[in-house]
Amino acid sequence: MEAIQRSPAMTLQVVATGAHLSPEFGLTYREIEAAGFQIDRKVEMLLSSDTSFGVTKSIGLGVIGFADALQDLDPDLVVLLGDRYEILGAATAAMIAHKPIAHLHGGEKTEGAFDDAIRHAITKMSHLHFVAAEEYRRRVIQLGEDPARVHLVGALGIDSLMQMTLMSLPELEESLDFRLGNRNLLVTFHPETLLPGLAERHTKELLYALGSLEDTKIVFTLPNADTEGRKVTSMIEAFVAEHSNARAYTSLGQLRYLSLVAAVDAVVGNSSSGIIEVPSLKKATVNIGERQKGRIRAASVIDCEPRREDILRAIVATYDLDYRKQLESNVNPYGSSGASSAIANIIESCDLSALIRKQFYDLD
Repeated sequence: MEAIQRSPAMTLQVVATGAHLSPEFGLTYREIEAAGFQIDRKVEMLLSSDTSFGVTKSIGLGVIGFADALQDLDPDLVVLLGDRYEILGAATAAMIAHKPIAHLHGGEKTEGAFDDAIRHAITKMSHLHFVAAEEYRRRVIQLGEDPARVHLVGALGIDSLMQMTLMSLPELEESLDFRLGNRNLLVTFHPETLLPGLAERHTKELLYALGSLEDTKIVFTLPNADTEGRKVTSMIEAFVAEHSNARAYTSLGQLRYLSLVAAVDAVVGNSSSGIIEVPSLKKATVNIGERQKGRIRAASVIDCEPRREDILRAIVATYDLDYRKQLESNVNPYGSSGASSAIANIIESCDLSALIRKQFYDLD
């Protein structure tokens, strides 16, 4: 977004939607504005429900809201990131409105969530692709996309990390109103949306493992607006109420989150950030379950099953001195930086009017 703003050839329009507009999830649209961006439209679509039927209705509201936004803003290109269901609504509206779509972070696999199918569906609706790794570039082409339209640029999150001045430990603790200790964990845990009904059991196993740790401070970031997400949130909040060494935050924001990653011993849970951004800070990731199954990962990521003994064993492994030494030479397969400027330059030089028509690219 900053690279588009800097370009004399492009004008940035921002549409905020989903959890950004929800008090329950922290009204984080205010962070977009605090970062210096004007929000041109707000698309309200999030129902107060985390059932599969509620999420489906939210997508429908998103399609309606984005249809109105696209009609009013009349963009030359719609830029979409990722694989969340809110973005599926935006992509559907843009496709029917004959607006070319540039999709960021396509080609990835997350076999434990329905985001996987959403991501690949958006790829087929899109006309320009910016991917984070060579394996993902090949997969987008395998889905029938013209190689000339598939660009390997690396991960955008690493750009943010490399350009950001992180908070000092005293600043971070003051902002959190929470003092860190000898050992510290940052925990983000989401439901595995392709395994309905298991969120409660998996969260229980995680909390049991965390509760058995000694001399450890635990910071939770609460889950997304996903199916069964509210059940996970309530369990975490109950755990925090009973454990003085733990705190939970609806949203840390990018600066506090990355500053906290730099300060803790390990990041625990099943968030994509543990796979994509955390390795660049030379920190350990304990990745639980199958939500991120299929994504390429650095050697610093320890995978484990959603069972208390496996989770505990993986966390303890991150304290090993030899393992910590290996983190210093850790290489992140998602690149080192430069994605945002590369994307802006390619969009700037692209003939957008020629994008809307595309043919299926057959492999030999």
